[in-house]
Amino acid sequence: MKLNKGKLLIAEPTILNDNSFNRAIILLTEHSNNNSVGFILNRPLNYTVNDLLPELNCNLPIYQGGPVEQDNLYFIHSIPELIPDSIEVENGIFWGGNFESLRNLIKEDRLSSSDIRFFLGYSGWSENQLEDEMNDNSWFLSENDFENIFSADNETLWKNKLLQKGGHYKLWANAPSDFNLN
Repeated sequence: MKLNKGKLLIAEPTILNDNSFNRAIILLTEHSNNNSVGFILNRPLNYTVNDLLPELNCNLPIYQGGPVEQDNLYFIHSIPELIPDSIEVENGIFWGGNFESLRNLIKEDRLSSSDIRFFLGYSGWSENQLEDEMNDNSWFLSENDFENIFSADNETLWKNKLLQKGGHYKLWANAPSDFNLN
């Protein structure tokens, strides 16, 4: 499988000591010879849009997108007809777009968690960095085969991808997240 936007990066079980990416699933939104950008899909934070933008009455959750620029809000969505200037990632998933249009949609209460996901920060790699991490077995690639990526279960997302991959990954899928509890 070729590394490119729209694919999912699944953290290998061997990166247990990496707090940023342990058990992470990242949607790659951009991949080129110069850089790669993505967002961690399975790390909800204890914040809502309303906590960060109090002028907007919106209780949609915020996710940790990654360790880069954690003071910036990003979003992916499936409603490009409502948010102009969006960039298509793949298969009906879009990244960013006109923030004023988004703000109006929030004010009109026209968004749901099955349409959009918000992130603080992003995951980024410089030229050849992601390829090197792939060669070091930090990640494996998967198709984005979710019917609706926005409503996938955060708790089981990583485990299910490991079970889907099979082999020795099945053992890791059922391992506790904290080995001290074992």
